[in-house]
Amino acid sequence: MTIKEAIDARHSVRQYKDTPIEESKVSELRTLIAACNEESGLNIQLIVNDPECFDVFLAHYGKFSKAVNYIALIGKKDMAKLEETAGYYGEKIVLEAQILGLNTCWVAGTFGKKKCKAEIKSDEKLVCVIAIGYGENQGKDHKNKPLERLCKADLSSAPDWFKAGVDGALKAPTALNQQKFVITLEGDEAKIINKSGAMTKLDLGIVKYNFEAASGRKLL
Repeated sequence: MTIKEAIDARHSVRQYKDTPIEESKVSELRTLIAACNEESGLNIQLIVNDPECFDVFLAHYGKFSKAVNYIALIGKKDMAKLEETAGYYGEKIVLEAQILGLNTCWVAGTFGKKKCKAEIKSDEKLVCVIAIGYGENQGKDHKNKPLERLCKADLSSAPDWFKAGVDGALKAPTALNQQKFVITLEGDEAKIINKSGAMTKLDLGIVKYNFEAASGRKLL
């Protein structure tokens, strides 16, 4: 599976099977996470076989079932653009998980923060977690806002890489599917900005990674 195929195939999944993640895949994920931490300065951790983090009322309200593995996105409280950085590298890991045949779901509020088994230092913050495992299903597409509200560029004359990036960005998960971002094309450079709102900084990082992965180009 290519990265573009992973973007197309990946959807949020809340119900999981009892099937444990193979040690070989756990190892691959931990190696990727270590590389992401080294590059970003984050302290992302993979927690496996922990039934307590999602054994809370909020998780049941969010319709989570048998979610016992998760990725904790953690970083220094004073880190510049912490939420955006966590979103960017979290999505990188999410798409690699999809390539490995695993399913995921970004979780900002419907889990037990106090039950999270990740090691969080006093100067660090748990931004959110990502449930991961073998889904009972593959999820489904989310609805998009009208393209003209999300992309301020003439796609009929835009280069192919930009069109591919926009397609990838539109398929990125956002909190409550709010899609509070705008993509622009300035000369030969693309830019994505976020609007105000809850979790929009995290969303911006996710959307940026999808755009870059799909287009093969770095954003401004």
